[in-house]
Amino acid sequence: MDLFIQGFQQFFTLSSFVYMNIGLLLGLVFGAIPGLTVILCIVLFLPFTYTMGPIDSFMFLLGIYCAGGYGGSISAILINTPGTPHATATMADGYALTKMGQSKKALNIALQASTFGGMFSAFTLLFFAPQVAKFAQKMGTPEYFLVCLFGLTVIAGVSGKSLIKGIISGAFGLFIATIGLDPMTGSTRFIFKNINLYSGFDLVICLIGLFALSEVLAKSKKSNQVTLSSLAEVKSESGKISKKEYKRMALPAFLSAIIGVIIGIIPGTGASMASFVSYDRARQMSKHKDEFGKGSVEGIAAAETANNAVTGATLIPLLTMGIPGDGAVAIMLGALMINGLTPGPNLFAKHGVTMYAIMIGLIFVNLFMYLQGRTLTKYFARVVSIPVSILTPIIVIFCFAGAFSVNASMFDVGVTLAFAIIAYLFNKLGFSTIPVLLGLVLGAITEENFRRSLILSDGSWEIFVQSPIAIAFLVVIFLTVAIIVGNKMKESRRSM
Repeated sequence: MDLFIQGFQQFFTLSSFVYMNIGLLLGLVFGAIPGLTVILCIVLFLPFTYTMGPIDSFMFLLGIYCAGGYGGSISAILINTPGTPHATATMADGYALTKMGQSKKALNIALQASTFGGMFSAFTLLFFAPQVAKFAQKMGTPEYFLVCLFGLTVIAGVSGKSLIKGIISGAFGLFIATIGLDPMTGSTRFIFKNINLYSGFDLVICLIGLFALSEVLAKSKKSNQVTLSSLAEVKSESGKISKKEYKRMALPAFLSAIIGVIIGIIPGTGASMASFVSYDRARQMSKHKDEFGKGSVEGIAAAETANNAVTGATLIPLLTMGIPGDGAVAIMLGALMINGLTPGPNLFAKHGVTMYAIMIGLIFVNLFMYLQGRTLTKYFARVVSIPVSILTPIIVIFCFAGAFSVNASMFDVGVTLAFAIIAYLFNKLGFSTIPVLLGLVLGAITEENFRRSLILSDGSWEIFVQSPIAIAFLVVIFLTVAIIVGNKMKESRRSM
């Protein structure tokens, strides 16, 4: 309770609320524009967090992360184009209501469901993360290595259609993580006598190239010119949700929140899976199955509750064991490390007040997301008509300015451009860049704990099977790999 009170006091500052609301505004705008992504927004503005403290920077990033979940539903409902992948499940019923002249009702349902899912997830994080952290504190170096190894198995889950290509991408990320000084001996590795590489590649520089700049290159040829015939209706209609509709949505929303939390805790799954699983479950349970795909309020509520319930749940494995649940959270892992907070079993023991401040802040993030959505949705709806020709040069300038600002070095700008070209080629060849990110983030931690474990055991591998926790993690790793490989093989057979 003392940590809770101190955490609340640290969070409750003017700067926390200011940065949180700026993040929410950016997340809503980027989520609403088809072709832009939450990951792009987080990477683009990550360099700005360098001058903030850990709480302010996390409030800013969590604002982007949570608001992006709701923002994707705006374009899905208004123009039948999901702003984010996990808004796809919302699209059919949301756009169907728009065609019936009820676009504001659809937007209100999406906003309220998103807020409920986010709040449910935030309270789950607040009550369960400290308990998981207490368990994690019982782990030693070998167990922590196995946790990192389990985190790397996420690569198989986010490898796209080809498991082999995903593993190659992950291996590339692991290789990049080895460049610089050896963490155990201090000797140089793969720097080719270049003084700029002594510290390795800065994570933020790599992220800007891999995700932000490459995304611009990929989307620059596409046009998102749209006509918003529904904007007049957004202004004029009441958008009121009846008591009968609230009763219909209550159970699907509650079950979807639970599904979203469970899926969010499992690394490598994500909001898209949660929204589709919840949508399907709601349809099976509904007494009005024929309405799904034609304007079902239950369908919108289920999908939007689930994809926002993932947000807080993904932070549980991140904060307690250093395992990122998806790409956006993996970038937040980098943000923690930039602020001197090493995710893992000891994070709550060493920085308990800061962790409680972040968890309490997530509740307020969802509350202010609702307030911004209620006030500004009709204006956010207009951003989907901004042409790519205007957005592209602005984002490119931000990318290079952000890369330069990290170390005030033109070398970093060149590195950003190089990683953007690599990512562009990867995408063209069917390689996913998310495994590269996971390899980059987890590579150094995995290597350090692996080598330290072998030093403690005088080179004996038996140290990884000497404790019940280690054995349990090995079983989980093997089962996870077997399930993922089995699913990938089934998918490849279906596609043949």
